[in-house]
Amino acid sequence: MDKLQPFTRDILTYEVESYNGGAKFRNGDTIMARITPCLENGKTAFINFLEEDEVGYGSTEFIVWRALADATDRDYVYYLAQNSEIRDVAIKSMVGSSGRQRVQQSVLDNYEIDLPDIESQRAIAATLSCLDDKIANNTKINHHLEQIARAIFKSWFVDFEPWGGVMPDDWQESTLSNIANITMGQSPDGTSYNENNIGTVFYQGRAEFGSRFPTRRLFTTQPKRMASKGDVLISVRAPVGDLNVAFEPCCLGRGLASIQSNSECPSFILYTMFALKKQLDVFNGEGTVFGSINKNDMANLPILIPSNEVIHQFEELVKPMDAIIETNYAENCNFQVIRDTLLPCLMSGELRVG
Repeated sequence: MDKLQPFTRDILTYEVESYNGGAKFRNGDTIMARITPCLENGKTAFINFLEEDEVGYGSTEFIVWRALADATDRDYVYYLAQNSEIRDVAIKSMVGSSGRQRVQQSVLDNYEIDLPDIESQRAIAATLSCLDDKIANNTKINHHLEQIARAIFKSWFVDFEPWGGVMPDDWQESTLSNIANITMGQSPDGTSYNENNIGTVFYQGRAEFGSRFPTRRLFTTQPKRMASKGDVLISVRAPVGDLNVAFEPCCLGRGLASIQSNSECPSFILYTMFALKKQLDVFNGEGTVFGSINKNDMANLPILIPSNEVIHQFEELVKPMDAIIETNYAENCNFQVIRDTLLPCLMSGELRVG
């Protein structure tokens, strides 16, 4: 599989807060990140969750794209924002410090394109939307499955509901190191990095994290610290505690660590790490400008260890859900490759619909 790039059309979760600044958006708009590395990672979405005539507000760190009445189709505008030609123009226009460059909106405003008629726009958008609909459906299924698995974990290991709300006597209060192997990342020499699929997949930090699995961006020919497929990947630098799962063997940079079950119970480890979120938040900014956690602190995170029988019962129940999530993600990656191959051909007129 050459590409693992989660361009996700729909926003599954969002926060409602009192806010009246930043960029305004409404249903039918497209929002595109304008900062590094979010733009390169495909952070673009279609707004479809607001009430009729409701206006949303968001960060000034994205650009709002809006269709013009009788001139452009709103779905076509979304795919226009995804077009590699447009994205290349946006990326090349970035100015600012190396760590926080921003797209110059004026460059996009003045960029000339060949615009097909409105019916052709709708046909192109409908073709691409079929693939995105499949991706969105799989993504929603994955989201629901994860929520179910988290609820089961909470019911069993936080609220003790199957045991009448009381922790069984044979369970133990312990630390993470007793159920997991911890590997702290170490970045390879920068000269070994490439974006040409040469060597080993390399993740420097949480910038490559997706909703469940990280996005391929860099490779290294000199891997040092490795994670195995299925390991939990955790951000160890601000913000500490963000999680993903390794979709494949990968090299870890200094911004990450891997957590691997020492008893072949990866699902139990994953949901244990989700449950440790509040404990991990303590390390964000504590005593320093930027939060961090070291291997010793990670190893000593307090956890509850149930009996082996109960752990394996949980694994038997939840592991099939995690397997479906992984299968759906792999399917989505294939759909994305097809969509991203078709998109520039349709936009340029090289391929025609109908």
